[in-house]
Amino acid sequence: MKKIMIVNTSTDVFEGTEIPTGLWLSELVHFYNQFRSDDYQVDLFNITGGNTPIDPVSLGRLTLDKTTKSYLYDENFMNLLKYSQPIAEADPKQYDAIYFTGGHGVMFDFPDNKDAQNAINEIYNHGGIVSAVCHGIAGLLNAKNSKGRFIIDQHQLTGFSNVEEVLANRKNVVPFKLEDEIKRRGAHYSKAKLPFRPYVVVDGQIVTGQNPQSPEHVAREVKALLNK
Repeated sequence: MKKIMIVNTSTDVFEGTEIPTGLWLSELVHFYNQFRSDDYQVDLFNITGGNTPIDPVSLGRLTLDKTTKSYLYDENFMNLLKYSQPIAEADPKQYDAIYFTGGHGVMFDFPDNKDAQNAINEIYNHGGIVSAVCHGIAGLLNAKNSKGRFIIDQHQLTGFSNVEEVLANRKNVVPFKLEDEIKRRGAHYSKAKLPFRPYVVVDGQIVTGQNPQSPEHVAREVKALLNK
């Protein structure tokens, strides 16, 4: 059985505002849904433990797809989010892959979280897969290897683009531009020709997806690597 740990945000508002944010639910469930079999064990964590806030925009009429809606109304699944384990209690040695979900909340509690960085290092160093989607790539930004270099340095990556941030009407409340920060750490950034189209980059053990349209594609690539 392959074991996967998923990391979600614990942040429910944009800092300094009353604008709600949180997990973009489809970025969790479209990944999670690909691993619903006896061949995989998937465990959910967030930064502080307890309730995982969900961005209300991700539950809107235009964004809530059929698959996501089925999980939203699944009481057992939603309880996994309501009573999440804190990432500090995870044992990354047990896992074959890690996946960081998105939603703007992650921009505030992913980048400097030492437990997330330790999990990335442990899983990467024992040959596991490090994956993320959309703003979840923020979790990879500051992870460094034993030589003090950013793990994403010189790797091919994608993530939520500057153009998409403008179109999402959040460019004035985010703490940084994800695309710019990925490039600043020496990674080779690429994106789809058009915004909000599925786009995934695989570079060795690192798998990243650009936007909310990409998590299922990320999952398929992670699954292919796990089954090699």
